[in-house]
Amino acid sequence: MAESSAHASFPAWSYVAAQFGLLIALILLPPWRWHWNPLGVILLIVATALGSWTLRHNRPGNFRVSPQPHRRGHLIMDGPYRWIRHPMYAAVLIVATACLLMADGVGRGLVLVALVIVLDRKAALEERMLSARWPAYPAYMARTWRFLPCIW
Repeated sequence: MAESSAHASFPAWSYVAAQFGLLIALILLPPWRWHWNPLGVILLIVATALGSWTLRHNRPGNFRVSPQPHRRGHLIMDGPYRWIRHPMYAAVLIVATACLLMADGVGRGLVLVALVIVLDRKAALEERMLSARWPAYPAYMARTWRFLPCIW
């Protein structure tokens, strides 16, 4: 067990580093012309609500940025987790989409695509770890969506 978690820790933290690096690039990438976009504002509100709802159900003692589950963590399947397995990742993707709508530049579109790939791979790694930790997780995966209900 210690060997598999040691191997999993490098990819896990590399996904975290890539995620935050891409989010920083999304904000700082030139050109720096930000503009008002009503849909972008709505998406920011939706992302804030989803992130807050997620944290309300997955308390800080259980919540991690890394995909590795806490040793004394609990499997959460209520609140937003009733429909999607990774609501915080979904909130991050919604914020990133809002940034794309509210700023100029093709580069941000490429960063968003890279962020989608990184979060999808990070979620897949997390799901393998959660499945190994909790026998009920594969059945939970079968009845929920990864990021967006009825889409993905």
